[in-house]
Amino acid sequence: MVRPRPAAGGGRWVAISPERLRGWLDGFYGRHDGAVEAGLTLTGASNGDTATLYPPPGLDEVSDIDSLLAGLARPPRIGLLLVRKGAVAVGVAAGTTIVESKVDRFYVQGRTAAGGWSQQRYARRRDNQADAAARAAADVAARILLPHLPGTAAEPEDALGALVCGGDRSMVDAVLADRRLEPVAALRHPHLLDTAEPRLTVLVEAATVARRVRIHLVP
Repeated sequence: MVRPRPAAGGGRWVAISPERLRGWLDGFYGRHDGAVEAGLTLTGASNGDTATLYPPPGLDEVSDIDSLLAGLARPPRIGLLLVRKGAVAVGVAAGTTIVESKVDRFYVQGRTAAGGWSQQRYARRRDNQADAAARAAADVAARILLPHLPGTAAEPEDALGALVCGGDRSMVDAVLADRRLEPVAALRHPHLLDTAEPRLTVLVEAATVARRVRIHLVP
C-alpha cells in the first residue's frame, strides 16, 4: 500500500496493488466489525467510516466490488504517455509488462534571467522549441499507440482499454491535440500520474502505478 495522503475536501487517499486488494478489504471489514457495500463504497458497521474504491484505467465500467475483483484478474492493456518539455516516453503495458515502447528526448531551452528584449526573444524561442517537441512527441505516440486501438489491434485482447498520461499536463494536452491522436485521446483516463523526466525506467514504474486501485477513505 502506498502511504496515505490527504484528500481535498476531507479524508485521505490510499492506493492498493491488485494483488493486495482482497487482503485490504478483509482488513477493512475486520477493523469495522463488518461493512455495508453500496456499489464501490464500503461503510463500516462500527462507526460509519467509508471507503470508496476507484477502479484502475480500463475498468471504468465496473459497478461493484465483485466485478472490480473479476476485472482486476483480467486487466486490459493500457497505453502510457509520459511527457515533459524535454522528453517523451510512450508504451503499451500488459499488466506490469511493457510490451512496446519508445523514449525520445528534445532540446527545449531553459528559462533565462535576462530582461527586456532579450527575455522576450528567449521566451519566443523556448515556446517554438516546446511546440516542436510536442509535434515530435505526437509522432512517437502515433507510431506506438495507433496500431493498438480497438478495431485495429490484431487480437481483441491486445486492444487498449485506456490511455494513462503523466508528466506535464500542458505538454500532454498539446501532444493529444494532434488530429491523428483523436481516437487515442478518447481513451484518456482523467487521473494524471506525477512522474519524473520520462525514460524507460519511469515508464515501467508508471505501468505499476497505473494498475493500483485508488481508495478514498473518510475520515
